[in-house]
This record gives sequence, C-alpha cells and structure tokens, in this order.
Amino acid sequence: MPSYELSLVLRQLPRPELISVLKRTAEAIFNKGGIIRKLENLGTRPLPHKVSEHGVVHREGTHFTIMFDTAPTKILDLKEEFGRDIDIIRKNVYKVEEPVEFKCTLHEEMLPPAYRKDVQELIDIAKRKQKPKYNYNSGLDYYPFQK
Repeated sequence: MPSYELSLVLRQLPRPELISVLKRTAEAIFNKGGIIRKLENLGTRPLPHKVSEHGVVHREGTHFTIMFDTAPTKILDLKEEFGRDIDIIRKNVYKVEEPVEFKCTLHEEMLPPAYRKDVQELIDIAKRKQKPKYNYNSGLDYYPFQK
C-alpha cells in the first residue's frame, strides 16, 4: 500500500470537540482499510485569507497532518467523506514519494575539475560536436569572404 499525507485545516474548536473530529477522521481511514503511521498537530494559526466553507466564513484554523497507508482506490472515498464533514475547512491528500537513494561521491567532488569523471564526459561530448575547420583546397588558412 502506498503512503499518503493528509493535510487538514479544522475550524477553531474546543479541545473535546477537536478530539472527536480527529477520531472521526481516523475511523474513516481505518474503515477504508488504512493504517495511520503518524499524527502531527501544527497548531492554531490565522488563515492566509478568509475561507468560506459549509456556509461559514473562517479566519483561523487548526492545522493537522496525518501520515497513513491505504489502497489508492480508497482515496476518492476518503476525500468525499472529509468533504461532507462540517468541521473540516480544507483537506488535501498527497502521495508520499519514496526518497531516492544516492551514492555519496564526495571524494570525486573534491578532485580538481579536469580529473572528475563527469567533467571528462562533458569534454568528450564537446569534442565530438566540434565543427571542422575551413579547408576548401584554396591554399589559404582562412575563409577569404565574409561569414
């Protein structure tokens, strides 16, 4: 199952109601066969602009991120369910990409440019693309007409 990140902005609520909203969202993920990996509270902050959701204008919101794993076919169902919840102002689901493994090449990077393998490859490419010099059997080593 791929990993997803759910970014939630909840309307400003007292703590017991906030807990019940988070329980509802967690139960929705569990009911769709998902596994919650991490829940992070980012705090209550003013929104960058007025947001009108479910007929109410909001100026502040409580931000949460939930990392979870679920089947890709269940994401649309979750979005629809979160869209019907009147306590959720904004919801976004992002697929978490696996970090790309890379090999440390610090010892190569510390070499002078002329000795680096990637620089030598660039020099070879440039040599292959060089245009031939002027030689029209004229006996001159330059082109006598304007270019």
